[in-house]
Amino acid sequence: MSISPNSQNPQLDKKRHSMAHLMAAAVKDMFPEAQFGVGPVIENGAYYDFILPRTLIPEDLPLIEAKMKEMLKMHLSFKVQELSLEQAIVLFTKNNQPLKVELLNDLATRGTTSMDESEAETVSLESGQLKITVYRIVNESTGEIVFEDLCKGPHVEHVKEMRGLGFALDKFSASYWRGDQKRDIRMQRVYALIMENVEEIKDFQAQREEAKKRDHRVLNETQKYYTISELVGAGLPLFQPKGMWLRKNIQDLLWQLHKPRGYLQVWTPHIAKEDLYVTSGHASKFGDELFRVQGKSDNFFMKPMNCPHHMQLFADNQFSYRDMPIRYFEHATVYRDEKPGQLSGFARVRSITQDDGHLFCRLDQIKTEVSTIVEIVREFYATIDLEPSWVSLSVRDMNDLGKYLGTNEAWDLAEKSLEEAAKANDLNYKRVEGEAAFYGPKLDFMFKDVMGREWQLATIQCDFNLPERFDLSYINEEGSKERPVVIHRAIAGSAERFLGVIIDHFAGRFPFWMAPTQIKILTINNQMQDYVEKVKAVLDKTVLMKPLKYNELRYELDDRSESLGKKIREAEMEKVPVILIVGPKDVEANQVSLRTQEGESKVSLDELEGYLKEIN
Repeated sequence: MSISPNSQNPQLDKKRHSMAHLMAAAVKDMFPEAQFGVGPVIENGAYYDFILPRTLIPEDLPLIEAKMKEMLKMHLSFKVQELSLEQAIVLFTKNNQPLKVELLNDLATRGTTSMDESEAETVSLESGQLKITVYRIVNESTGEIVFEDLCKGPHVEHVKEMRGLGFALDKFSASYWRGDQKRDIRMQRVYALIMENVEEIKDFQAQREEAKKRDHRVLNETQKYYTISELVGAGLPLFQPKGMWLRKNIQDLLWQLHKPRGYLQVWTPHIAKEDLYVTSGHASKFGDELFRVQGKSDNFFMKPMNCPHHMQLFADNQFSYRDMPIRYFEHATVYRDEKPGQLSGFARVRSITQDDGHLFCRLDQIKTEVSTIVEIVREFYATIDLEPSWVSLSVRDMNDLGKYLGTNEAWDLAEKSLEEAAKANDLNYKRVEGEAAFYGPKLDFMFKDVMGREWQLATIQCDFNLPERFDLSYINEEGSKERPVVIHRAIAGSAERFLGVIIDHFAGRFPFWMAPTQIKILTINNQMQDYVEKVKAVLDKTVLMKPLKYNELRYELDDRSESLGKKIREAEMEKVPVILIVGPKDVEANQVSLRTQEGESKVSLDELEGYLKEIN
């Protein structure tokens, strides 16, 4: 196990790491024949994988947790010992830990240059030299080794450092050794919530229960935003009318924000020849994720991203420095073959609709263009009551430069340009090493929803690589060819994932301008037809102009012979923001009875249009 070098709270994660070992020690006490896999520190805690003599049951978790609490009261310390590869193999063979022996033997056979994820979790590579360490939990009173494991650390020195933590064993699930289902080495994964104190654990658990109620997958069962069909395929959502209205409203708002800032809409096909992605570098980087299409004469890919296509649009023009920047905007669906086990509702799909934009600019225009994009990000998210909590300036991992395309000089310039732009726009940014895209550094905007969950949504990426690979140029002031800089940007990112986030955020009860059905007209009896037509006439001529302009009202009529109470309950269950009730007294007074979350009111038919235009 290990701690991410990009941890936001390394001291807490060190305690989580140590608590995970304590959990493994408690499991070993309960199942002495347990075999141990690997498992990382994760957000909100940690997990550990085990091969156990029987399947865990829910009643086991309190027993393991009780043992951990007992051990926290003991005089236990963490001791580290560095071993040679041969010594480590002997130790874990003696301890009957064949999974650890397998890792070590693989390293002995293949060397240190191709460590996989599980190996990197347990051993470190420093200055090109393999370093194998074993961490032991030792009872200081008796000298007994309570637990020992192959691990690169770090850990606390003594369990007393963890006594103030809040922790709870959360759940268990099935897993496979090294994620390889074909080998069918089945393991059991135990998750632990580990936080600064007990109050944080309680708050998190309460928040999670609320999140379950808001989950777009749960709400979709009654609201019907999308359909997943086995005949169409997993991860390929079909948008129901409600979902399509949400999607269209967001897309229209995004274009409304981009159009006055000089963006030009383009469209590109859903497939392209393999050669395009070989040239761009995506074929080698994303080979396993690409959908292949066999043509009669050429091999094609379903496009996994739009940027190589937009490079071709730029290349087919003769631009000068006076024309720059060129700003392309496309709402386009791309396709990536995600693993089946990772697909989930709108959150993880195989068909990804992006509000994609690519800017081609001069070096001296980078700061201005990034500033314009930041303006769009702030304005867009203000309309949905979200604001960035912080921004990740994602740069290279200087210890693994081989995985990035482009020269060091280009990378240095790109990273410097983005950091200067972040400062100029007063962004609350943190420099995060190793999180850059393979073609350039980026600014990733992190948001917190109403439940405090963090999401990475908008992104701005600086790219000196693709213009080089596609030999793009414009004519500079001296009349010579010069490379443009490409800025990739997405405001909502994946439309599907974004809709999942905002459905959760609003619990399906959207702002008036965004709601799929904004108004429901309910009649008290079936004698209201003529007056209902007058109400509909007012709604038909009412057009909202904020925040989305030219937003014609979307309404439905419920004139069934059902009780008014039932109609109201059903409209509220559908989370319709405005309910208009029409009865005999309303007809007589030339008004409607209007219900919103804020309460009830009477509005005259003459004032209804103005009233609706002022609703947020």
